[in-house]
Amino acid sequence: MSSSNFKSSDKNFIYREFGNDNSPALERPIPELPPQQQNLKVQASRKGRKGKTVTVISGFQAKPETLADLVKQLKSQCGTGGTVKDNEIEIQGDHKQKIVELLTKIGYKAKISGG
Repeated sequence: MSSSNFKSSDKNFIYREFGNDNSPALERPIPELPPQQQNLKVQASRKGRKGKTVTVISGFQAKPETLADLVKQLKSQCGTGGTVKDNEIEIQGDHKQKIVELLTKIGYKAKISGG
């Protein structure tokens, strides 16, 4: 068997220590804390966004479904777009004050971070 016949993407592995990469046993569960126990940071950021300001809410310990529902609610209250990335919520525009008020009304502990 020559080395040119072997491909790195070949599915016939001789030895693999931890099973396949998308095994459910390897997924880490995300602890779902109630809103009163979560400390959130709200800050406006422009980094890596071509000068556009977005409001970033970080510090969540919740499931993706919970974050999806929350981002939908915040987008409709702010009248703008937004998304969930890397367990953070990004809302387009500078809405720090309004988002902190909305989050505290829902029951989260939120404060403005940065300048």
